[in-house]
Amino acid sequence: MTCNLLLVDDHSLIRAGVRALVLDIPGYAVIGEADDGAQVLEMVESLNPDIIVLDLSMKQVGGLDALQRLKAVHPQSKVLILSMHTEPTLIMRALESGAHGYLLKDTTATELEHALEALRNNERYLSPAIAHTVIDQALARAHTPQVATVDSHNLTARQLEILRLIVRGKSTREIASGLGLSIKTVETHRSQIMKRLQIYEVAGLVLFAVRERIISLDD
Repeated sequence: MTCNLLLVDDHSLIRAGVRALVLDIPGYAVIGEADDGAQVLEMVESLNPDIIVLDLSMKQVGGLDALQRLKAVHPQSKVLILSMHTEPTLIMRALESGAHGYLLKDTTATELEHALEALRNNERYLSPAIAHTVIDQALARAHTPQVATVDSHNLTARQLEILRLIVRGKSTREIASGLGLSIKTVETHRSQIMKRLQIYEVAGLVLFAVRERIISLDD
């Protein structure tokens, strides 16, 4: 089954380049393009894409605003940020706003394929060039006083084990293989973990796990 993409970037050359790369990846197709975040909601409703590839910097409605509006109306939408920005704060804001992946615009065709495949399989993806930035930012926030604290994480032993593996960057497939579970079982645990903690992005899970001492700073 073909995975359909919506490209959102205000530079036509960037869209053309991404479109050309996608054409070379079996099982993927670009079904729509937009040059501003204001068009995202309307196009998602009319085209129902599987993955939205979204730039952050656009002239009218930027990617972060578009992402927040999209998640408010279509919370299950899978969004891959494709940006030139490497600022830790901006990356964290995108992840906390609901992005499932973050790629830099100087990415390779192979890395784009890996990112799309991860999102297609209900996994997360961070460009290796910025993965350390997300971890460092989450650890720094762990030392910042929180407005509210969690009295009990209310997770089972198995869910804690899976949470530790998620935080360490393991994919659903790797977790399933390592624990001898089916991918479906791991996905169910993952969904339950996020629902119980009310945290729906990896960056937030990292922060929670460090703050609650579920993992140590040396892990």
